[in-house]
Amino acid sequence: MTRDLIGYGGAWPNLTWPGGHKLAVSVVVNVEEGAEQQVLDGDPVSERMGEVLSVVPEGKPDPGQAQIFAYGTRAGAWRMANALRRHRVPATLFACGRAAERAGPVLRMLARDGHETACHGWLWRPHADYDSPEAEAVDLDRADVAIAAATGDVPRGFFCRGAESPWTRSLLAERGYLYTSNGFDDDLPYRDGSGLIVVPYALDANDMKFFHPNGFVRASDMVDYVTDALDVLEAEAARGMPRLLNIGFHLRIVGRPGRFKAFEQILAELDRRRDRLWLARRVEIAEVFDRACPA
Repeated sequence: MTRDLIGYGGAWPNLTWPGGHKLAVSVVVNVEEGAEQQVLDGDPVSERMGEVLSVVPEGKPDPGQAQIFAYGTRAGAWRMANALRRHRVPATLFACGRAAERAGPVLRMLARDGHETACHGWLWRPHADYDSPEAEAVDLDRADVAIAAATGDVPRGFFCRGAESPWTRSLLAERGYLYTSNGFDDDLPYRDGSGLIVVPYALDANDMKFFHPNGFVRASDMVDYVTDALDVLEAEAARGMPRLLNIGFHLRIVGRPGRFKAFEQILAELDRRRDRLWLARRVEIAEVFDRACPA
């Protein structure tokens, strides 16, 4: 991979989002529950990151950690889906294949509400772990099948935990994907040599920071952070600069009552600003960019 530290170089493309807006906002809901590695499921190790760092010895079953994940689909998803409906906010789901296979009713419910489902890999793991394109291709295909079975649609977008492998983007292009979101380096989409559009994601305006010691503590911390980001990008958009803000959530994180206010209040803030920005699913963002900035 050749690093590009310049990007647009301050010469932003002539891009206006639908409705005449210069600022687009993407809300992402990650659906990973059941796809995290668990010895209980036959995986070699269990996922350690949760409400606390697991102290169960490596290679031993960790039912407590499995239950922390299960909360997301058993309880959190339904609370969050209701809030998305009330505030009329469209979302993109980053869904793992094994999660789609095991929690199909959750994905079906969200798909019926009009949310897009993108592929988040078969398991919640870095694709950089794959030793061969053949092994990665098998898991991409089984994830596509599981997502299509749950939602009725084949995913057109992709994002994996951590980093892609050297072959991920070529495998996605071969399968007709439109975009990847494994990019954290810009406020706008851009094109990749593979032919894919990169719709960048972000890990700062992301509820995963509730699980990090240098991150959010109270729900209001995330609300304030996202509000500040909206203010800055709205001001830049008002000066004619096209922008994209990404906000990431997880069923097992903001689905919990003590953190749910972050989700609820951020959606309410987006609803209040609706006339000043474009709320869109990532596939729509990629399609608009594709038309406005052809290869």
